[in-house]
Amino acid sequence: MSAVLDPSSGKRKRPAPVVPSSAQAKAAAASFAALMAKLDYLDASDIEQVRQAYRFADEAHLGQIRASGDPYITHPIAVAAQCAQWKLDAQALMAALLHDAIEDCGVTKPELIERFGAPVAELVDGLTKLDKLQFNTREENQAESFRKMLLAMARDVRVILIKLADRSHNMRTLNDMPRAKWHRISSETLEIYAPIANRLGLNQTYRELQELAFSHIQPWRHAVLSKAVTKARSRRRDLIQKVQREVEAAFEAAGLKIRLAGREKTLYSIYRKMDEKHLSFAQVTDIYGLRVILPRLIDCYTALGILHQMYKPVPGRFKDHIAIPKVNGYQSLHTTLVGPAGVNVEFQIRTEAMHVVAESGVAAHWLYKANPTDDEAADRTGAQWLQSLLDIQHETRDAAEFWDHVKIDLFPDAVYVFTPKSQIMALPRGATVVDFAYAIHSNIGDHVVAAKINSAQVPLRTELKNGDVVEVETAATSTPDPAWLGFVRTGRARSKIRHHLKTLAQAESQGLGEKLLTQALRAEGIERLPDIDAHHQLVWDKLLRFTGSRHRDELLMDIGLGKRIASIVAKRLVTLLAESGAKRDALLMTRERFTAHENPAHGAVILDGSENASVQYASCCRPVPGDRIVGYLGRGEGLVVHAEDCSAARRLLHKDSERFIGVEWSDEPARSFETHLIVTVGNGKGVLARVASAMAGAEADITHVDMDEGRAQDAADLRFLVAVRDRSHLEAVMRAIQRIPDVLRVQRTRRSGWNRSTDSDQGAG
Repeated sequence: MSAVLDPSSGKRKRPAPVVPSSAQAKAAAASFAALMAKLDYLDASDIEQVRQAYRFADEAHLGQIRASGDPYITHPIAVAAQCAQWKLDAQALMAALLHDAIEDCGVTKPELIERFGAPVAELVDGLTKLDKLQFNTREENQAESFRKMLLAMARDVRVILIKLADRSHNMRTLNDMPRAKWHRISSETLEIYAPIANRLGLNQTYRELQELAFSHIQPWRHAVLSKAVTKARSRRRDLIQKVQREVEAAFEAAGLKIRLAGREKTLYSIYRKMDEKHLSFAQVTDIYGLRVILPRLIDCYTALGILHQMYKPVPGRFKDHIAIPKVNGYQSLHTTLVGPAGVNVEFQIRTEAMHVVAESGVAAHWLYKANPTDDEAADRTGAQWLQSLLDIQHETRDAAEFWDHVKIDLFPDAVYVFTPKSQIMALPRGATVVDFAYAIHSNIGDHVVAAKINSAQVPLRTELKNGDVVEVETAATSTPDPAWLGFVRTGRARSKIRHHLKTLAQAESQGLGEKLLTQALRAEGIERLPDIDAHHQLVWDKLLRFTGSRHRDELLMDIGLGKRIASIVAKRLVTLLAESGAKRDALLMTRERFTAHENPAHGAVILDGSENASVQYASCCRPVPGDRIVGYLGRGEGLVVHAEDCSAARRLLHKDSERFIGVEWSDEPARSFETHLIVTVGNGKGVLARVASAMAGAEADITHVDMDEGRAQDAADLRFLVAVRDRSHLEAVMRAIQRIPDVLRVQRTRRSGWNRSTDSDQGAG
């Protein structure tokens, strides 16, 4: 700037700086120059491609204004600028500039493919789907959109990086939005986008999103904490500066070149710590810390030794995240030391490469390419989780269920354990042996039967702790237990177990449906189901159109689940077979209908307890072998077996008689069956133990016990859920109980809720 002569003094003076007008500032922010300064890492051809995308986006958004009054193009430019800070490639920057073109400007995907190529168009298309997301409810369409987002992210992580840049700029400008929208947008940022940023190692973005969301959700608390931190900062400034000087002097004396940087805990982190641990602000001691950044990995451990010689370490506050990285790829040594005046100071020690990964996570793939090994380490960041998304999707087609699985993994407070070969594995806190088995391989998880932790035998539901050495045993005949769903912690384990159980249930339901349809066909005079061949293909096609099923297996499964009635499907199938020339066997039809009338059990479904998910034994009456039973095909529930005299079954028979089928017990049941007993006893010491001992002596298993609340003066009811082989075994158990002098009465209840409606009663005698 050149000086001008002042007429009054005769001296030269500098003119006042020209302050750009609001219109000029907006025009500057909307120009390509606002982005150009950050593209120095791209070559000329890439910059020209980005420029072409800017021109296209600028034209597409012409006339559109943001809530702040700025031209709309300022938003895509800001998003692209954030992506440029991560050093993303030209395709990602082009997609960032164009990310609202399809949604807001009527531009089509084919048009983008023609102008900028398929990769850019795919990125924009993926981002367009994300912009439609609303996370404030759990409706199916939102869960489906979230599933698409994560799968797009798993295929190309640039999608979520651009989306996080988009969300960051929207949060920075949230004050321009109506206040009514602040809570919804901030909540979904805090619950969805910030955890994803953390899971992918984008620490800087994670911290910023949390802070901005916190300031809009709870502005008063944010303001109070901000003032408190400012006061504490001024009080401790001298202390921190003293520590910095002493540390720099110590490292200079040791001949180690370091870069020292201050670290301040975010307001949201302080608030969450105060809330979770019920602390006052004065009790939060780790608000400030220092980062020691060194050239080489070995220097980190040398630096740790120097610091521990300078100040006393706080016991239990050292963590080696270099040897054992966090699940999102973060690496550093953490130690808390007692500094001057007895104030605790946390140090984080890391290399430059680790610092890049710590701040930028998966974005470090583009940011830090100088060292191939560091690039590989950055490449691995979040890769396992992204791959697990595809695995869970393969097992889980239901969008809401997929979201349930993934939500678990978004908050990975990790625990680190070892395999017998000393391989380190990171799992979410609360993970069990079963989670560990599935983390190794799905086949190991499916067939795990036993486990040892630190060489000691433990149950499969045992929670893992840091440093545990875990060894699992498998058996080829073992399969996942539905009870595992009650304690597994990882989305991968949960999806694998559910997938196996669904597959098993489908196969069983299909087998049951085939048997029911065959029986219904025999009653119509057709010996068996038509084959799947060229001659009968047209018949099957017409039947599937009639039922609305996609294929034969689905039709049979629907029949087995009670979604379709076998007799109706059979009648339609007979009509179609007649059209193709098949004739009914009158003798078979007469015999089937006559014997079915004479003996309802003829051709009945045989039950032995091994049917798993396709057959349920009603909890209202809990039938056991020896009881007279009926089968009800519930809608979508499969076959539900009731005792013949069950009041619930009688109501269903009156209302829905066509859904009942014949069932009977196998001569050799494959397992025991549960039923309810109420034992009325006189109050006395040890009576419960004597009753339990009598049941054990009669070889009955007690699966649940309950008793009256409060202490009755004369008598009390003990309610047992016991497993017995059959009705004869149950009667033997009841006789054994009745022999106890304190027992006044034993009765079997046939209703849920432990009511006193009885099937048999052993009196006091």
